Amino acid sequence: MVDQAAIERLMDKAWPAIEREDAGGWVLRASEGVTQRANSVWPRQTSGEAGLAPDNSVIEAAVRAAGEWYRSRRLPLIFQVFEDAGSAALNAVLDRQRFTRQSETRIMVRDVEGLPAGQPGLEITQQPSVEWLKVWWSVDGRGGEAEMAVARKILTACPSLYALIRDDDGVPAAVGRLALVDGWGGIYSMATSATHRRRGYGTRVLGGLLEAGAHLGLEGFWLLVTAANHGAQSLYTQAGFSAHGSYLYRQAPLRRAPGGC
Repeated sequence: MVDQAAIERLMDKAWPAIEREDAGGWVLRASEGVTQRANSVWPRQTSGEAGLAPDNSVIEAAVRAAGEWYRSRRLPLIFQVFEDAGSAALNAVLDRQRFTRQSETRIMVRDVEGLPAGQPGLEITQQPSVEWLKVWWSVDGRGGEAEMAVARKILTACPSLYALIRDDDGVPAAVGRLALVDGWGGIYSMATSATHRRRGYGTRVLGGLLEAGAHLGLEGFWLLVTAANHGAQSLYTQAGFSAHGSYLYRQAPLRRAPGGC
C-alpha cells in the first residue's frame, strides 16, 4: 500500500515538532521535551544516502553535531530509528556509543475496504476540546499544564479530527485523533479513562474515526502501537490493520557529573 519512506513522511507531518532543522539529510526536532517523537532526530536519509556510508566517521560527526544542537536546548539526544536495512550503519554507531533502546513501536496500516460499521454517539470535532485533552492527558500525558499546552500545539499543527465518546451519564470515556496527511489518515492519541476500560469505548472511537476518514475519501490509514501493548495490537488487528514495520528510540547515555571531592 505504501512504502517505508512514505510512511516516515506521513508520521513526521502528523506529529510536527514545534522547532525543526534540516541537517545533512537528518531532521532535528524539538518541542520543549514534550513527547519523544517531537524531540528526536529523524534520520530521513539513512546509511545509503547523503554520503553517510560506508565512512562511519561521517555518521559519528553528524551524531556529535546533533548532540550539540540538543544540548543547546537542554534536551537529551534521541534518535527515532526505523528497523530496516538502511539503518544498519547508524545503529552500529549508536551501539558503539552505548545509546539505549527504548519504546519499540509497531507501525500498522489498512486500506478503506471493509471498514467497521459506524458508531452512534460519537462526538467528532476539528479541534480538541478541553474534555478531549483531559482524557488523553490523563492516560498519555507527562507533566502539567505547561506541557499539555505544548502538546496541544503539536496536535493542532496538523489538520485532524478529534473523537470523544461519553458513558451513559455523559462523562467523557474515551478519545482518539485522526491526523489528515496527504490523503491518508493517522490514528493517534487513542485513550480510554481508567474508569471506563474494557467496555468497548476504544473500539467505538476507532470505528468512528475510520468511518469519518472514509467519508473524506482517504486512501488508507496507519497507526502506531508499542510492541508491549498486545491488547491494543489485537484490537487493531481485528479492525483490519496489519504490520508494516517498526521503529524504536535510541537515547544517548547520560553524562555523569564530576565528583565533588
